[in-house]
Amino acid sequence: MLKFLNIKLFHYLTVFLFLNSAILPVKSSSSLAAWALKTNGVLTLRTKSNTNLKAYYQKANKIYGDRFWVDFPGELKTPRSIKGNGPIKEIRLGKPKKGKTRLVIEFEEETKLNPLNWRMVGIDQNIWKIKLFSPRNSFKKIGEGAVEKIKRRSTADRNKSYKNTRVYEYSELPNVKQNKFYVVIDPGHGGTDPGAIGIGGIRETDVVLEVSKIVEKLLYKKGVKVSLTRRNEVDLDLPPRVSFANNTNADIFVSIHANASRGKRRDINGLETFYFRGWRGRLLAKKIQKQILRVSPGSPDRGVKQGRFYVIKNTSMPAVLVEIGFLTGRLDSRRLEKNAHRKRIAYAIAKGILEYLSQVG
Repeated sequence: MLKFLNIKLFHYLTVFLFLNSAILPVKSSSSLAAWALKTNGVLTLRTKSNTNLKAYYQKANKIYGDRFWVDFPGELKTPRSIKGNGPIKEIRLGKPKKGKTRLVIEFEEETKLNPLNWRMVGIDQNIWKIKLFSPRNSFKKIGEGAVEKIKRRSTADRNKSYKNTRVYEYSELPNVKQNKFYVVIDPGHGGTDPGAIGIGGIRETDVVLEVSKIVEKLLYKKGVKVSLTRRNEVDLDLPPRVSFANNTNADIFVSIHANASRGKRRDINGLETFYFRGWRGRLLAKKIQKQILRVSPGSPDRGVKQGRFYVIKNTSMPAVLVEIGFLTGRLDSRRLEKNAHRKRIAYAIAKGILEYLSQVG
């Protein structure tokens, strides 16, 4: 259908940009872990994972020069000011109000800036970058903490974790009562409607059909009766999918999809699961979302959300729609094109379903 965004920073008098989720408690420590304004004019931030950032720009007034600042959840312990050099007059870290941290960059007079073209880019769960200026003269790096070093280590850890899922995640699926439950799996799109088209021409219909068939096999081995709304590349409208599920008296309905971003931006990746109503639908969505994130380390958690998609709105049983990644995203598409990852995702969905069935009985 972000946490990682690439959003323009507009400017009038004071304007703000964006984003994310997971707002920290007021009394928590600052989510800003490290920052660096480098010699190429790029500001790099390292935060706690899934941090909600808000960035602002304000033109100069009688008191201050042009300023750019970012607000973070959590409270800074030690406010401080750091002398700048080159086009940077000063950098300040403070507490604009209780429970918040603010990083302010004030520019020297006559520094040429173009905030209309500024973009804050999330390149990882906790790494953000924005190019503020292009140095015309020598500029010395200013910063606090190890931004790049931590980033490289977290990437290595993420890759290690990703490889380990091949062993760990396939150990054992939860057991449920034999022949008690009935599940309908809905592979999205199909036939003349291929759905999202991703990097390298990867098609949503192909990915989700393969994943759905693996989910079916895994559940069947656990004694769960399973039906697919489609088994081949056929164009199936939405009402027949719903009618099929409602006529089977299934216990749950799971529709499987893959995402695409507007403009096919490769920096946007992530997993999300939608439900329409009820605590059972939300519980099923949470179980599945938790498991698919475990087999996709580094891919942003876009969360469990209420949605009004036709297939989950009109089914009579608890229903969810799972988005297993962005086919247009650099990270997700590279994984989803591999059969091994599709098996991991299928296993995760099956595990989430079985955990739900086991809990609700």
